[in-house]
Amino acid sequence: MKLSVIIPARNEEENIEETIRGLMPYIGSHDTEIVVVNDHSTDNTERIVKNIQERNSHVRIVDNLKEPGFANALMTGFENARGVFVVPFMADSCDAPETLPEMLEKGEEGYDLVCGSRYIRGGKRVGGPLVQGCFSRIVGLTLSLLTGLPTKDAGNAFKMYRRENLLSFRLRQKGFAISMEACINFFLNGYRICDVPTAWYGRKKGKSKFRLSKTMPYIKLYFYTIWKKWTSLL
Repeated sequence: MKLSVIIPARNEEENIEETIRGLMPYIGSHDTEIVVVNDHSTDNTERIVKNIQERNSHVRIVDNLKEPGFANALMTGFENARGVFVVPFMADSCDAPETLPEMLEKGEEGYDLVCGSRYIRGGKRVGGPLVQGCFSRIVGLTLSLLTGLPTKDAGNAFKMYRRENLLSFRLRQKGFAISMEACINFFLNGYRICDVPTAWYGRKKGKSKFRLSKTMPYIKLYFYTIWKKWTSLL
């Protein structure tokens, strides 16, 4: 199997069916699977996905048996995936599924990490918290400039990883910053990385999970990467 699309989902009954349906036109059911990770949901998320699974053999649901949270849900998905490549896809439809075929093309060309970037030509960010947008743009652009990281959107969760390489790392972040941590690990270990333009759309249903207080892990990773890269040049 070429690709596993991982959807971490906690109480996403308002969004999950629309998100899965939106993915269908952009994936091949013979070589791609959709793995929904039920992250301790207390609503009808699990029932909705199981109903879809009954009619679509390439859709699976697995339970996050670790502590609840985005990072643990993602790791559960990565560990249970069958694809050569894995890509997280948000349950609230904020990611652009039309980017997936280009991501897979780049992976088949030999790239180990293909980053969906909102901050290159052809990419865009629509809606969402203004502070979050400014923060992610500044971090992504300056980190690339200062270290040579081959992506201008290190903080975006929408990335396609070569699964074998990803699982070789011990990722420590417990929240959304796990995506930036994984990207940095690929970079510092010399794996091939590229950007492809993508769009990101602010959540239409439910509440945004962004909190300004959660930016500190990104800041620490930002300065860690600069330190590691600059000291390696001395």
